[in-house]
Amino acid sequence: MSTEKLQALVEQALDDIKADDVQVIDVRDTTSITDLMIIATGSSTRHVRSVADTVIEKVKKAGYKILSMEGEQACDWVLVDIGDIVLHVMLPDVREFYALEKLWTVRSEEQVADQENENGEPLDPDRDMTG
Repeated sequence: MSTEKLQALVEQALDDIKADDVQVIDVRDTTSITDLMIIATGSSTRHVRSVADTVIEKVKKAGYKILSMEGEQACDWVLVDIGDIVLHVMLPDVREFYALEKLWTVRSEEQVADQENENGEPLDPDRDMTG
């Protein structure tokens, strides 16, 4: 099954168990450890654990192997490694503190410098784009 099909399966499982604020981050150009990071919020430690367990159950049922699971004891942040996708399920305060979305979407100065505008001219990363 492709990464896209696995992503759809995980997102459906998250929706079924009512995970909040699901964000998908494509990290293929950033790291070789996985293709996608999916981050979701659970409303309580019990909900975080249920979200992770539901995803694991549905992924296994579809024939995928879970490579590892971390954090199932405290359940404030549970990480599920499915190979092409790493799922993070977190309590709201933990998610806000670690800000994984920001960590995995910050672009390096080289990436910004390599970009061009519509005329093919390099973009200036220090230029104020607000007006």
